[in-house]
Parts: sequence; C-alpha cells; structure tokens
Amino acid sequence: MKVLAAGVEGSNPTLNISIFAVFVLITLVIVFRASRNNKTATDFYAAGRAFTGPQNGVALSGDYLSAASFLGIAGAIAIYGYDGFLYSIGFLVAWLVALLLVAELLRNTGRFTMADVLSFRMKQGPVRTAAAISTLAVSFFYLLAQMNGAGGLVALLLGVSSGTGQALVVAVVGVIMIVYVLVGGMRGTTWVQIIKAVLLIIGAFVMTVWVLGHYGFNLSALLGDAVAHGGKTGEALLGPGKQYGATGASRLDFLSLGLALVLGTAGLPHVLMRFYTVPTAKEARRSVVWAIVLIGIFYLFTLVLGYGAGALVGPETINAAPGKVNSAAPLLALALGGPVLLGLIAAVAFATILAVVAGLTITASASFAHDIYVNVIKKGDRSAAKAEVKVARWAAVVIGLVAIVGGIATNGQNVAFLVALAFAIAASANLPTILYTLFWKRFNTTGSLWSIYGGVIITVGLIVFSPVVSGAKTSIFPSAHFDWFPLSNPGLVSIPLSFLLGYLGTVLGKDRANEAKYAEMEVRAITGAHAAQAVHH
Repeated sequence: MKVLAAGVEGSNPTLNISIFAVFVLITLVIVFRASRNNKTATDFYAAGRAFTGPQNGVALSGDYLSAASFLGIAGAIAIYGYDGFLYSIGFLVAWLVALLLVAELLRNTGRFTMADVLSFRMKQGPVRTAAAISTLAVSFFYLLAQMNGAGGLVALLLGVSSGTGQALVVAVVGVIMIVYVLVGGMRGTTWVQIIKAVLLIIGAFVMTVWVLGHYGFNLSALLGDAVAHGGKTGEALLGPGKQYGATGASRLDFLSLGLALVLGTAGLPHVLMRFYTVPTAKEARRSVVWAIVLIGIFYLFTLVLGYGAGALVGPETINAAPGKVNSAAPLLALALGGPVLLGLIAAVAFATILAVVAGLTITASASFAHDIYVNVIKKGDRSAAKAEVKVARWAAVVIGLVAIVGGIATNGQNVAFLVALAFAIAASANLPTILYTLFWKRFNTTGSLWSIYGGVIITVGLIVFSPVVSGAKTSIFPSAHFDWFPLSNPGLVSIPLSFLLGYLGTVLGKDRANEAKYAEMEVRAITGAHAAQAVHH
C-alpha cells in the first residue's frame, strides 16, 4: 500500500475532474426532477413542507457540515491538535441551543424566512428590512468561506497554482450553484444536501477506519505518531494551548470564538430556514435530533482524520500545499489510497461546498424577495406575491455573482475562521432579537432594530479593526496597521452588547409592544396553529 502511494506523484487531474463531473450530472438530474413541483412560493422556499424529520435532519447536517467542518477542522486538528478540535465541540454543542430554544417555536411561528418571526408583532417594514440585511450579511461571510474552500481544493487537485486558475474554479462553482437554486428551489437544494451528507459521512467513515487500521486500531499509537511527526512542539498537540497559548489575550480570543460558535447556530438564517420544510413541529424536533447524531458522529471522525493527517502527512507538507490548512484531509486521502481515494474525497468535499453554497444562496434570495420586495417595497400586496419567485431567482443570480467576486478576493484565508465570523454576526444580530421576540412580552420595534443593526454594525466594525484584517502576518492586509481591537473573533464583546441594545431600545423606545399580537404568537409558537399561513396583517 505504501509503495503504491509513494509511487504516485500528486493527484490525477483527469480522474478528479471526471469523478466531480459525474457527481454534478447526477445531482443536476435530481434537481431537474425536483423542479417539476415548483409551482408556488411555498414549493420554492419550503419544498412544499413535504420532507420528513429524518430526511430534513440529514439535509440539516448536509447544510451544516460545510467546507469548514471537513477541510478547516481536519486541518486545524492536524496543525494545532487539541485546540483545533475545540471548533468541533463548539459547532456541535451549538445544536442544543437550536433544539431547546429555537427550532420548534420558529417552525410554528414563521412561514419562509427568519424575518417572518421577527416582524410578526412589530412594524413590518423596518424590522423586515433589518432582518433581511442581517441575513444577507451572515450569508455573505459564509459564502466567502465556502467559495474560498472551493478555490483551494481545486488548486490542490488540478495542480492549479496560479491566481487566475483558482479564480476560474471559484467562478465555475458559483455558476453551478446558481443553476441548482434557479432550477430546483428548496426541494432540489434539499436533495443535493441529503446526497452530499450521506457521501460525506461515508467518505469520512472509510478514511477513519483506514487510518485506525494503519495503527492496528490503537488510538494512542496514532496520537503518539502524530506527536512524533509534530516536530519540536509535537507534545503540545495533545493538550490545550498550542493555538490559543498561555497569554491572556489568546485565551480571551478562544472564549470569544467559543461563544460565537455555540450561540451562532441558532441564529444562522440558512439553518433556521430548513425548519420550514417539515410539515409539523414534531418533525422539526426530530430533524434536529437526527442532525445532532449525524454531526456528532462526523466530528468524532474529524478527530481521527486530523491527527491522522498530522501523523501520515506531517504539518510541514500541509502548510506547504496550495490550500494550506484546508488541504490536510485531501492530502491524507492521497497518502492512504492514492489518486483514486483523493479523487473521491475531493469530489465529496466539492459536493459539500456546492450543497452549502446552494442552501445559503436560496436563503439570501428568499430573504430579499419575500422580505424586502414583497413585504417592504410592495407592502404585502397580493399581486406582488405572484412575481415573488421570479424576483427570488434574479436575486440568486446577483448573490451568486457577488459570492464569486468575494471568493476570489479572499483566496487563501482559513475556511473555519471565515465561518466563525459568520457565526459571530448570527449570534450578535439574530439570536438576541429571536429570543427577545419569542420570550419577552414588552419587546418592541425599537428594541428589535437596535439589536439587529447594533449587532451587525458592532460585529463588522470590530472585525475590520481586528488582527484578521490588518497588522499580523496572516491578515488580509499584512502591511497595514489599524488593528486596535485585540480579539480575532468579536463575539465576546458584540453578543452581550447586542442583548443590551435590544433591552435599551425597548425600555427607551416610544412605541408600545403589541400585547395581543404577542399572545397570538405565543399560542402559535406552542401549538403550531396556522403555521402555513403565518403572515397576517
């Protein structure tokens, strides 16, 4: 086996492209078949509410296990060991917040988008606009991360090291994703996510068993080998502190990252939108339980894959590859099974990126068409609803093009890190507003606007003035210096501030809360009555 892997110089581009092309063709056929039923807005946005809990749970895990989970976390564990695994823990624990506080209530109260819930008992126009802006901001950062992963991955597979080649790859991914959304709507996108989740979990399982088999199914032998290949700092892989060291600032940074990951999931618009694709609240709960189990199993695999990449590939090789940290999992596949396994795993990673990007694009376009176009510009006019799906499709094209440009601009940044920024915005701008709306009777329009806009502005502002953008070797602008905010992830500051702003806006705002609407919302949230006709004016 070793002789075979050693005899293979890198990957086989033709094989990789053909495996990927087969996947794209199969999924496009499925998307076209699913699109036959896309007659109404409910079909386009919520797949006609026809998915069962387990199906939606698999799709949720497909939506959530993004390039960050597969490429970013495996790479982070290979390089930083224990500290890299903390991403997995944060991403997984976050589901409990989603399950216990948000999933069922949201499914019962809303109709298509997060803004349906947030504006239910508020002034429609301003709150819908704010919620749509926040949805677009989160989707944008998340899209950047996925497109970025696509560029790095294909650079590795096709041996494309030039910037132009990678830019072309990002553009191709963008175009395929736009086709998925335009043609299949939510139903097509959901099927792509289900197929991709199954492939990803099987692929990770095969590689995990293979790595463990290499060490006689002895985990401590694997860890020992990872330490041996880790160079002078190898021992540090097994304990905390390699990435988030002993200094106070980096510990605070870690706390901030953890807060953003744990609280962000329950505010991610593309995850929340999946709850509308099931027919009942019970199915919404079942889908989250399925998602937790599948995601939990997958993150256990990433632990073996990360340390396996550290042991069998080595940190130097990973850091020297075109995709840097993000190329650990593909390089491990190459070391284990040569170009065939690399081609399969790369196709799975690519499928992962396509499915997540399609889910994000449909969320962002639904938010624009349903919230801004129909309910703000056209003031909920019935005739506008007929054009709604057409507007959503146009919005998907524009969002796809923006994502392509952004993905090319941020090429080479760590994917897991970019996703953490999307989580910070979701946790700061969306979660406080969702929780106040569902659970606080006095909460009013002013409070809602303050917490959403305040959350978005504070989070994005702190990111701009953080070491991510300038001042460090790994920054986007390494030679500039406007990094006066010390933390890489602003969650620790932005989340409490957004909760505070929501409270202050409510207490200081002149507008009274609509208590009758709150009572109606409470009944609806608990019982699920009239969930399908959730927009009453």
